[in-house]
Amino acid sequence: MTILLTVIGIALFAVGLLISIAWHELGHLSTAKLFGIRVPQYMVGFGPTIWSRHKGETEYGIKAIPAGGYIRMIGMFPPGDDGRIESRSTSPFRSMIEDARSAAFEELKPGDENRLFYTRKPWKRVIVMFAGPFMNLVLAVAIFLGVAMAYGFATQTTEVAGVQKCVISQSEDRDTCKKGDPVSPAQAAGLKVGDKIVAFNGEPVADWTTLSNHIRETIGPADITVERDGKQQVLKATLAKNLVVRKDADGEPVPEDFVEAGYLGFAARTEILPLSFTDSVDRMGDMLENGVESIVALPSKIPDLWNATFSDGERKADSPVGVVGAARISGEVLNLDVPTQSIIATFMMLLAGFNLSLFLFNMLPLLPLDGGHIAGAVWESVRRNIAKVFRRPDPGPFDVAKLMPVAYVVAGIFICFTLLVLVADIVNPVKIS
Repeated sequence: MTILLTVIGIALFAVGLLISIAWHELGHLSTAKLFGIRVPQYMVGFGPTIWSRHKGETEYGIKAIPAGGYIRMIGMFPPGDDGRIESRSTSPFRSMIEDARSAAFEELKPGDENRLFYTRKPWKRVIVMFAGPFMNLVLAVAIFLGVAMAYGFATQTTEVAGVQKCVISQSEDRDTCKKGDPVSPAQAAGLKVGDKIVAFNGEPVADWTTLSNHIRETIGPADITVERDGKQQVLKATLAKNLVVRKDADGEPVPEDFVEAGYLGFAARTEILPLSFTDSVDRMGDMLENGVESIVALPSKIPDLWNATFSDGERKADSPVGVVGAARISGEVLNLDVPTQSIIATFMMLLAGFNLSLFLFNMLPLLPLDGGHIAGAVWESVRRNIAKVFRRPDPGPFDVAKLMPVAYVVAGIFICFTLLVLVADIVNPVKIS
């Protein structure tokens, strides 16, 4: 049964991947057609074509390798300085440029002269190239808000799930008391499992974050108001000073970073609680911010990834994961011993994270990514506006094809990184169970 569920999980992720890619390319396709650019091909996947159909002037199809997709637009690059679509040179860099230029015109037909991508105004080209990543962002936000508001996330409450018998520094790798450890304030005050803390020093507390902050800020006597068996009672506690995990600006614990703070000594009960629309949007903003930070930190993670792949290094939980790794995680999700709705929510969040990554990655201002074409169009607009202000001749379209040697270098780096992640996902995968 475990193998079957794993296969189903991988298959579901593959379907989700294809939908995400098709959705991305639909953004490019729809806006390109809106602005009158001819699009001969719309393909999901790479490699041999396993199915295709012509509708109007566009061939729609699915290819064998579900690792990406593309639409082919006529005239992605302008002609060379000599006005010719194709010219040859002994320079390898020049050959790269002209190969890209000729490929952009290889399906040119009579009447296409006014339907070329590069002839569109820069703002229209920006829209066409941004539409693809934007579709992934829309899908990520829709999935995330749907899960957050309909199902929710694991949230700590003010109900007591367990009482620590003694004071143990959180920096110590133990959870059992030793002789000589002082009794925890919660134990001494008579706090019991099932108690719901409703006030701290007379101030009402409705959520764990507020209660946790009050506890951390207090060392010494405190009144703890609890609801027990339907009645409220006040417990007298003397909070101890202890070494606890530091919280960041967002209230999230920072592992292996400890500070001295007030300590009561109990475990809060965790529940799956739906979020309001406002809280969901805030949580989505945090997810987007974390995604940006992860992209920026990607180069710094390569040494650990290399050690985890070719040495005995640990594969960290925040290690980069590729398509294969994400598919394996999907297989694990279906094998989790949790309610079905939790499995569905976890899988959907995985798909939302994947789409968010596609958006952020494609927005990098590097060719051959969408962000590289956006940067080229923006630079062209800047050049033309500067020329207009100073009454200089129009410099014409910015020739993005001249950046193709750089694009090949970037593509080579991405391929090497992708292969490293692929091997790591096979020999030392990230696991969630």
